[in-house]
Amino acid sequence: MKRKVFAIIMCAAMLAGTSGCFRQIVEESPSTAAVTEEPFEAVSSTADSAEQTSAGGNDDASGLLVDDGSEYPPETEAFVEFSDYLPGFATFEVTSEDLVDGRWADIISNTHIGENESPELKWEPVEGAGQYVIYMVDRNSNGYLHWKSEGITETELPHGWAHKLTEYNGPHIGHGYTHTFDVYVIALKAPVERLKGALNAVNPRMQEFFLELDTDSEGNTGNIIAYGKVSGLYTDARFRNGKVSTEPYYM
Repeated sequence: MKRKVFAIIMCAAMLAGTSGCFRQIVEESPSTAAVTEEPFEAVSSTADSAEQTSAGGNDDASGLLVDDGSEYPPETEAFVEFSDYLPGFATFEVTSEDLVDGRWADIISNTHIGENESPELKWEPVEGAGQYVIYMVDRNSNGYLHWKSEGITETELPHGWAHKLTEYNGPHIGHGYTHTFDVYVIALKAPVERLKGALNAVNPRMQEFFLELDTDSEGNTGNIIAYGKVSGLYTDARFRNGKVSTEPYYM
């Protein structure tokens, strides 16, 4: 009888220990999930990762495209975005050889037919500018950032000027969508404390990051002198010439 009682007590203790292990696994799983985001640090800083907010699946976008016989699918509005992040500021002209008839050349894309090279850009020097910063944003993807460079003093940037992956990651749209990609060149009087925004990720606070450029690293306001913008469409090559996608679109 004593042996049976002892066996029952031992079994109960083992079950309690197993339950404790299970609780520990469940409780620790959030921190384990957070660690999976660390490989992204090679592209953006820890602070930028905090600014990044994942949009998750977009249940409102069906991903179905109508074959209307046109060469390119229609521009999608999967996300409502700002057509201009710096309204009210003075502007200057920016041009690019990689923009032809309102569409970006394949060379700038991070696709099987692209070279993931940052676009060629050119503009006239802006009086009083100590440096320029560049943002390239996918207008239709909740502030998805493709290019982020600062401390620029040149006014002519050749193809591939920006460092791949750490500063630039070109358009890579799937599922047949056509998106608008805006390149902003912003003339600043002085450096800012930090150029915000997570590269190769959605940034719902992108307009806030743009406007913060108007305050320099010393806390002085009125730092933005003017900005130039060049915009173009890009469609994944697999879905041109009337080809369509029947898959849902997720971002």
